[in-house]
Amino acid sequence: MILELIDGGGVVYLLLAAFIIVSLFLGVRIVPQSQQYVVERFGRLRVVLGPGINLIVPFIDTVAHKISVLERQLPNTRQDAITTDNVLVQVETSVFYRIMEPEKTVYRIRDVDAAIQTTVAGIVRSEIGTMELDEVQANRARLTERISEAIKFVVDDWGIEVTRAELLDVNLDEATRTAMLQQLNAERARRALVTEAEGKRRAVELAADGDLYAAQKEAEARRILADAEAYATGVIAEAIGRNGLEAAQYQVALKQVEALTKVGEGQGKQTVIVPAQALDAFGDAFRMLRGKG
Repeated sequence: MILELIDGGGVVYLLLAAFIIVSLFLGVRIVPQSQQYVVERFGRLRVVLGPGINLIVPFIDTVAHKISVLERQLPNTRQDAITTDNVLVQVETSVFYRIMEPEKTVYRIRDVDAAIQTTVAGIVRSEIGTMELDEVQANRARLTERISEAIKFVVDDWGIEVTRAELLDVNLDEATRTAMLQQLNAERARRALVTEAEGKRRAVELAADGDLYAAQKEAEARRILADAEAYATGVIAEAIGRNGLEAAQYQVALKQVEALTKVGEGQGKQTVIVPAQALDAFGDAFRMLRGKG
């Protein structure tokens, strides 16, 4: 009975059902969120399918490429470069990118990873070739930014976006490293000598300032004494001018009395021999004192 149904019109229905099932299977495409499908029709690009349910023409349209749009990281690479001061450096770089237009990536470049690595190597050599070694070491962030901008401009035709391009390390060959270490040690020794010389010079300057200050103070003291003596002389001269010879004799008598007083104050001297002139001086002084009183 079953064979008779199959031999009859049932075969047609079975074939039709099978065709419909296969058509649905081939015509419905569910694209994951992280991917895009490149669809070709007779070998030519027809459409790029985004995430979700998509319909294509069965047996005519085919999914030729399934492209991941997740961000990718290329393996870290090292390349040699020469600075403007003829120093050979080895630069390590890391690149992150994302495919934005799969149709360009598929049909314009065969190996996008290798192409990006080659492009990065050329740009790094070109940028470092315009800088000295000290600039490379000191301006690594600026150099990374310049490399990123140059890469973005070059890879635009490949339908990708370079999200990050980092300069991880700059290494020197052993000979250059040894020479730089010697230069660094020499610079440290020079700075130490300069610091020591500056210290000695500062000590000499301070000593000279101290001597100058002492000399200034001594000169100032002498000036004050001279002013005092001049003032005293002026007072005596004024007294002489006002009182005549008597004032002069009074001053001389006072000086003589002061001198004899000092002689009498000496240690171990019990007897003082006073000349007659000294006694006269005492008398003159007492008379003058009484006269002034």
